[in-house]
Amino acid sequence: MSSSRERTKLHVALALTTLVAGSLAAVVPASGAAAATRPGAWNDSAYRGHVEVVRTSDGPADPSVLTGTVFVDRDRDSVHDRHERGLHGVVVSNGRDVVTTDTRGRYRLPAYDNMTVFITQPSGYQVPVDESNVAQFHYNHLPEGSPELRYGGIAPTGPLPDAVNFPLAESRDTQSREQHCVIAGDLQPYDKEEVGYAREGAIADLSRRDDYQGCGTLFIGDVVGDDLSLYPDVRELTKLTNGPARFLPGNHDLDFDSETAEHSFDTFRAQLAPAYYSYDVGDVHVIALNTVRYPCTPEVDNADGLRPQCDNPSTRPAYNGRIGDDQLAWLERDLAKVGRDKLVVLASHISLLNWADEGSPIHQVDQVRKVHELLQGRKAVAVSGHSHSIENMKTGDLAKGWKDLFGVEGLPFPHITAGAISGDWYSGAIIDEGYPVAVGRDGGMPGVLTLDVRGNSFRERFTVTGQDDDVQTQLGLNSPTYREWYAARQAWNDDQEGPEPQLGDQLVLDREDLTGRTWLTTNFWMGSTGSTVTVKLDRGRAQRATRTQEMRGEDQLIGAEWSDPHAAAQQLVNGGSVADRSMHLWRYELPADLAAGEHRAVVTATDSYGRTFTDVLEFQVAEQR
Repeated sequence: MSSSRERTKLHVALALTTLVAGSLAAVVPASGAAAATRPGAWNDSAYRGHVEVVRTSDGPADPSVLTGTVFVDRDRDSVHDRHERGLHGVVVSNGRDVVTTDTRGRYRLPAYDNMTVFITQPSGYQVPVDESNVAQFHYNHLPEGSPELRYGGIAPTGPLPDAVNFPLAESRDTQSREQHCVIAGDLQPYDKEEVGYAREGAIADLSRRDDYQGCGTLFIGDVVGDDLSLYPDVRELTKLTNGPARFLPGNHDLDFDSETAEHSFDTFRAQLAPAYYSYDVGDVHVIALNTVRYPCTPEVDNADGLRPQCDNPSTRPAYNGRIGDDQLAWLERDLAKVGRDKLVVLASHISLLNWADEGSPIHQVDQVRKVHELLQGRKAVAVSGHSHSIENMKTGDLAKGWKDLFGVEGLPFPHITAGAISGDWYSGAIIDEGYPVAVGRDGGMPGVLTLDVRGNSFRERFTVTGQDDDVQTQLGLNSPTYREWYAARQAWNDDQEGPEPQLGDQLVLDREDLTGRTWLTTNFWMGSTGSTVTVKLDRGRAQRATRTQEMRGEDQLIGAEWSDPHAAAQQLVNGGSVADRSMHLWRYELPADLAAGEHRAVVTATDSYGRTFTDVLEFQVAEQR
């Protein structure tokens, strides 16, 4: 695949004084830029329904066992009619045990209080969705309901039902070996205004796509920002999407008033999804994990000998990145039912491993080595959110600290941090399209990740909110003038004393900038090991740029010299994080003897699959600024 775009001098200059003035409209073009397709196609054919819960006055014959049937719902009424066949070999779980249905589609599972029973959707079939497109494939059993919680938790479910039956409809979309799985990181609205930002941004983009009807959208945690009363608003957003919507929990989806971990996601479970589960589409097995433990208590031991590392446990209830014992046992049993020829997509909120926050107990998962061992020999990819950054880490990549902290010598399979719909927490200036620019601390833009799958192989792509898929890079100039301003502006932001430092036109360089070392920077958001960036300056030959982080075990390079100047120039003026480090930044040093006048740099970024993306930067050299 090859694509190109021309960025005018005006567009690039938006990182400069025009950004200071708040003229951000050109950063994200009109929403029509996203590929409009058939917005009504999904709603015309979606299988809508619910799980069938059967109760009689007598109750179940054995209240210690839950039974039911997985059936093909031919008339799509969600009721298991006598003529509707049960489906053999479907995986059903109570969150601990994992069984498969018999030749008549029947299952038996041990019952216990506070369990969620769910099926693993098989390829070739689709679980029903409700009116908000939220997938319906589970039943919560909590006889007395949740303890008193601010946002309600789970209402009392009463005694065990006689049966819980799971309907399915045949589906060509989930049968296909070609899938497009949307991974949506950190929607995270803190109020209704930010719900509106999401609706006008990434959700509007998804409403114009229809390539993900089989796999759907998986929102990978921090679905809201602490205010769980916004879940109905999120459901209004998923109504606009064109495929099943699924969710996994993040640290901002917690019932913070829960005193125990077993009830910390009750409201999430009641309104959206189980805390963990799996589903199949094509040759893909998707596992949605819960990697947030709350409250985190240092005295908790684990059978594997690990102790949780808590975030400030002495000052407040805290969370950390951890997989509970029951979930870890379920994961092993779930994988045992998965063919070795399947691609396993392991999705979580907190990353198994993270580059930007390496070593932080709230940005890594305690049992990362155990998870790696469970997936040994399989084709797999881990996707996550949480850090509001984009990280495309390939097999073999290594960051300083992973070996000492986790015993990881290099990644055994790719790990991708998917960015965030909210970007840098909806920060920065509001653009004409109705949402903030929200540039991330890695220089990444808000957007969504898509895994394009053929068989059991995949290619990842990141779609910037409001942009076409060929927009994959961001260019800038890192000069001595910029670095001096960066330091001065940071100091001024701290104390607000004296005149506000002005950057001026960053695309005008003088002789001192060139002799003091100026780099043309390329932030290649999905850039990774195996990617290359070349720069063709004026009429010269294309020359390779250098990646600042090679991912070979080196420490992070942090500061103005290693920053994304396009992003940082916005952030230091308009607020938010500062892009002072990135694992996907390339630099090309401009010649010190570059002639005075106008210059044009053509930048070609090539990803690890050979897809090329072309960007253009125009700048000026003056003898004196």
